[in-house]
Order: sequence, then structure tokens, then C-alpha cells
Amino acid sequence: MANIILKKTRKKRLEAGNPWVFNNEIERLEGVAAPGDIVDVQDHRGAFLARGYYNPKSQISVRVMTYTPGEEIDQAFFTRKVQECYDYRRRFVDSDSFRLIYGEADYLPGLVVDKFGDVLVLQILSLGIEVRKDLILQALKDVLNPKAIYERSDVGVRELEGLEQRTGLLHGELGGDVIIEENGLKMVVDVVGGQKTGYFFDQRENRAAIRDLVKQTTEGEPGASVLECFSHTGSFTVHAAAFGATNITTLDISEHAIDTAIRNVELNGFEDKADFEFVVADAFEQLREWEREKRQWDVVILDPPAFAKSRHAVPGAVRGYKEINLRGMKLVKERGFLVTASCSYHMHSDLFMETIAEAALDAKKVLRLVEYRTAGKDHPKLHGMDENNYLKFAIFEVRSRR
Repeated sequence: MANIILKKTRKKRLEAGNPWVFNNEIERLEGVAAPGDIVDVQDHRGAFLARGYYNPKSQISVRVMTYTPGEEIDQAFFTRKVQECYDYRRRFVDSDSFRLIYGEADYLPGLVVDKFGDVLVLQILSLGIEVRKDLILQALKDVLNPKAIYERSDVGVRELEGLEQRTGLLHGELGGDVIIEENGLKMVVDVVGGQKTGYFFDQRENRAAIRDLVKQTTEGEPGASVLECFSHTGSFTVHAAAFGATNITTLDISEHAIDTAIRNVELNGFEDKADFEFVVADAFEQLREWEREKRQWDVVILDPPAFAKSRHAVPGAVRGYKEINLRGMKLVKERGFLVTASCSYHMHSDLFMETIAEAALDAKKVLRLVEYRTAGKDHPKLHGMDENNYLKFAIFEVRSRR
């Protein structure tokens, strides 16, 4: 086995828990290693640090799989890892649907697997996992015995690893809609054509957190009016209806997303539980129009896609987050609530909160933080690796500054 020798002058990121070794941290390669091969990583004195897979074509030259000297990365290794992931989720998630494998945070870098009942959706992001795909598939079958495994490796990051994008059925068969249960509510999941793997589990606990915002506070009083922007499958809409909201507006630029949101409302039998309004439009333009019309809601929910997918995109993302939050908080009734999120890793938490503060200043609003959250327990955060602590979720009470 080849050895990667690290520079003496590097920062000790690896020892601090980050499982990535960048090419500028490497002093030399001892031996021969083809792209995708397993290598040992050593410090400048030759002391063993970790073992992982190697790809000299990527800026991330090594992704760590184990810190145990001599451990084989074989079928038994992957079966054990999948079992550990499954046991962890069963401890923390009261559902048969969850993120089963979360890449680096589960010590399986470059691999994402979502479990939708007895259907698994797999996403491979790196060469080292791609060449071990058969071992991973066998491990998933042995541990979970799924009805189907579908691949959604249709992400641009694969190209940085020298891989083509790929989708398709890998095992079993898909028949009809895939229906999951979250927080006691039913959701339809499009594993073939939906965004990413078909559903965003990372907001599970956050969706439950809006209960106190929308419920009746006084007997005989109606529940809250709610606006959900960037609705995707309408998951916040369904939760709002379940928690007692009486007037709900759901907005997304995608007609397919709005159709899915309507299906989820109907799937739960909520058609008559609230007055629903479904709107297909660009959120930035539509919020400005509603501001001109002086429309307002008790609760405004903003859950946009990532505005910053790289470090270079951060300035533009800051402008985007400021604009959408400024518009959103202007649509909140006095002493109502703004629920706002960012899934851009490069938009760090402090910057996100500063941007919202600047939006509040321009909107002449005073914000009171009710709650700050991150991704759910099926998305553990690997200490020492900021990259997988990406989701920011905040609830603010909004008041006018007079």
C-alpha cells in the first residue's frame, strides 16, 4: 500500500477531525497509487494518521475512511458501517424514513443514502466510492433488504472527481408513488425526478418547530395565516395545516413543486382544514408585488435553495439573502414571526445572522430571536469539519421600529 506523507508546516486539520487531505498539504507519495486506491496517510515523521482513498485529480486528494492502522476497506467494512448508520438513526429518528448515510459525518466520505421506507436513494459524489459501488450495494442489501435502490448521482460535483453524472435503478423495482411519514404526516416523494434525492430530511425537526407559531393561542380565535416561500414539496405547508393554521399561501417557481405540494395537502386530507392559495412565481418578484398590495401574514417562512455554492458566490448570496429576508419581514404582521433558513455552507452562521440584521435595519424592523436550529439528528455534524454544518434555521419575532 502506498503512503501519503504530509508536510511538516501544514495545519493539523486531520488530527482535529477533518477527514479531507488537500493536495497542497501533501509532501510526497511513497509507492504507487492509482486514482481510487486506498492509501495510508502519515505525518512528516512517518507516524500513521489515517487510511483513505486517493484521487490525485481532485483538490481533495485523500478522503479518510478509518483511523485504525491496517483496517481493510472490504465488504465486511462497508457492511459494518451501514449497520452502524442504521443503528444510529433508529436511536434518534421515530420513523422508517431518514437520511441513512451522510457522507463524511458517517465516515463514508462521498456517499449519501436516503431511506424512504423500503426504497433507498443513493448518491455517489467521489471516485473512491464509485469504484466500491458494488460493495456498498451489497452492504445495503444485507443490512436493510430494500425493495428498491435508485441512484441519483446527477450532481455537478462528480465532474470534479472525473466522473459522469448518472441516474437509474440499481436494484429491485419502483412501483407507484413513494409515500413516507414525517412527524405523523404523509409526504409523497419523487425519487426519480425530485430535487437531489427527492426530499429534504434535514428540516424534519425544524418543520415540527413551527407548531407554536401557528397554533390557536386563545379558544375561539383562528389559527395563524402562513406564507411558505420556496415550498418545494410543501412540507412546511402541510405541517402548518396540521398545527392549526387557517390560511396558508404556498409559493414556488416550479409548477411541479406546487403540484406536489397540492398532492401532499390532499394526501393528508387537509383540503378543508384551511384556506389554501398555491402560487407559481419567482419569490423575489412575487414578494415585492405582495408588499405593494400591503398583504401580510402571521408567519412567513423562507427556505430558499443554496445561493452560494462556492466561496466566490458569497457576495452575491449575501445580496440575495438580504433581499429575500427584507421582503419577507415586511410581509409579517406586527409581532408575527419570520422563519428563515440557509442551506449554503459558504454562508456561515455569523454572516447569515449579520445579513438578516442588515435586512431588518433597512426594513425598519426589530427582531427578537425565538430559536436557532441546524439540521436534524440524522444529519450529524462531524466536529472539526465545518463543511457539513451547513444548515442555518432561525425563528424571529418581528416588530416595527417606530
